[in-house]
Amino acid sequence: MSEEIPGYDYGDESLPEAPYDEEDLEKLQAAVMFDEEDEEALREAGEVLEPQIDEILDLWYDFVGAHDHLVYYFTDGEGNPDEEYLERVRERFGQWIRDTCNPPYDQEWLNYQYEIGRRHTREKKNRTDDADAVDHIHARYLIAFIYPITATIRDFLENGDHSDAEVKEMFHAWFKSVTLQVTLWTQPYFPEGDW
Repeated sequence: MSEEIPGYDYGDESLPEAPYDEEDLEKLQAAVMFDEEDEEALREAGEVLEPQIDEILDLWYDFVGAHDHLVYYFTDGEGNPDEEYLERVRERFGQWIRDTCNPPYDQEWLNYQYEIGRRHTREKKNRTDDADAVDHIHARYLIAFIYPITATIRDFLENGDHSDAEVKEMFHAWFKSVTLQVTLWTQPYFPEGDW
């Protein structure tokens, strides 16, 4: 998959080891009440979401594009968007949906979460895509984005052949996973010892 999606290097040995491990992950999973039933619900969600990924991305990109302060992070800081950067990120965003729905999560997955986090900060923003965009995404928008990418997914989950109770389970599993992942992504924003 990494050869097909520009900049997608999940599992690549060149990625640095995350500063958190599977024991840390287990504690975070407990904090967001994520368990094996959520893993199963996410796998089911993946089957429902897979044929809808382009529609999901259209919705999310329309949302970002409707807010100058969000699309700003894909521009040169003067309102000029880097279209190639937007397209490359979109392809990885689609794969992120698949990866989210493909637990269990392990150290290799954790290492890639760390990489995703770094790619939002001055440490690595733009470098993966040789982009001409502002060099840092403020953490407040990373965190705030949990809501729109969670709230909007429910309608897509309802398009499958599942009961209301099963949709609810998939939705909550997605919410927990997104919260967990964004928590991991914030690690590079904190001084050592504060995360």
